[in-house]
Amino acid sequence: MVLQVLDLVGIFVFGITGALVGVRKKLDVFGIQVLALVTGLGGGFIRDVLIGQTPPAALEDWRYLVVPIAAGLLTFFLHPGIGRVERLVNIFDAAGLALFCVTGALKAIESGLSPISAALLGTLSAIGGGVLRDVLSGRVPVVLRSEIYATPALLGAGIVVVASALEYHALWVPIAGAVVCFAIRLLAIRRGWNAPLPRNS
Repeated sequence: MVLQVLDLVGIFVFGITGALVGVRKKLDVFGIQVLALVTGLGGGFIRDVLIGQTPPAALEDWRYLVVPIAAGLLTFFLHPGIGRVERLVNIFDAAGLALFCVTGALKAIESGLSPISAALLGTLSAIGGGVLRDVLSGRVPVVLRSEIYATPALLGAGIVVVASALEYHALWVPIAGAVVCFAIRLLAIRRGWNAPLPRNS
């Protein structure tokens, strides 16, 4: 139940980021909904297919489809002034990244994957929806820029995986992983932390 709740919350906040990008790109309500759905469900689809959980949860449980649609409609009607949208995208994107890296890692562990594979799948779950969102909206995906993006997700997933390997399954572990990911991502945005670039680039 906890895993499902975290999954749905992650879908909701990622759905908001997709919808906010659609607002910034001045898309109509349909375009905004498409970005909300793709962003909210993309990472989960990739995760479920890779661990062999087919059909993906989003196609079996109506809540997984309703949640990003609700996020898209909420954003369409209640979004703030366009000047603040980018800041909100970053905040909600960091929240979605944090939630999905831990839920992806937990699902991978439940499926019997090795610790390293579980950490990598948690990271892929976290960044997948954002990559699809950016490609569809004509942006270079954040993960391919110099920004610190995938690293916080890997750290958050790593906390969950290490705790599981030590057979420690307290509820606060995924919460701690999500908080670490969220905090590092926001600090990277605020302080302008970037991954190394080639010289003279």
